[in-house]
Amino acid sequence: MTDALPILYHDEHLVAVHKPADMLVHRSALARGERHFLVQTLRDQIGQHVYPVHRLDRPTSGLVVFALDSRTASTLGDDFAAHRVGKRYLAVVRGHGPEHECLDYALRDEDGRRPKAEMPARAARTAITRLDDVELPVRVDRYPSARYSLMEARPLTGRRHQIRRHLSRRGYPIIGDAKHGKSVHNRFFAEQLDCPRLLLAAVGLDFTHPVHGQPIQLGCALDARMTSLFQRFGWSGHLPANRRGNAPATTVTSPS
Repeated sequence: MTDALPILYHDEHLVAVHKPADMLVHRSALARGERHFLVQTLRDQIGQHVYPVHRLDRPTSGLVVFALDSRTASTLGDDFAAHRVGKRYLAVVRGHGPEHECLDYALRDEDGRRPKAEMPARAARTAITRLDDVELPVRVDRYPSARYSLMEARPLTGRRHQIRRHLSRRGYPIIGDAKHGKSVHNRFFAEQLDCPRLLLAAVGLDFTHPVHGQPIQLGCALDARMTSLFQRFGWSGHLPANRRGNAPATTVTSPS
């Protein structure tokens, strides 16, 4: 039986939850053999139909918001499509990431049906900020020590796998990314640091309520594995918290 989803916001029009890593948002042609999906799990949990308005990649954890009626879904979906929703992610990457930079690399669509080279390249921008870093006195690759960074990413467009592809192209792949990362570092985190997952989490959403017109700012805590890793690396001061309110979503210190 699937555990109950943590509900972070719920009114008569919207519901927001913490999606676990490795759970698909909804059924797809690539989901053969899968039994648990976010849409169906949430529907059963709250006892009513839910309407997806955006999505997270399967290995990414964190905030997902759903509408509870078709009109709200259409309005909020348009806001996501027009990039009127602020999104905040935290990622653990290989190397010493840039202090602050806007990654502006066009990305080809990926739909799995045609070769990527045949797909159009579309503008894509992601603002990144290095929040912290750590150097471990272990040889993971060819160097005697290994350095990793905690990056904040704010996608300004909404392309498939945008954050993962942008950071990898810039030379700082996200740990646990089997497609765009490096296996030796992924294996080190899985086997030595108990983090066998993509270290990317959606921790903040800022948007205008599609019915009431009020600003909504949501925050989402990390799961247990990422929380433990942050504590181990001395990054506890960057742990986000579950939150809702009228102030912009920010990084807060984890309660003791």
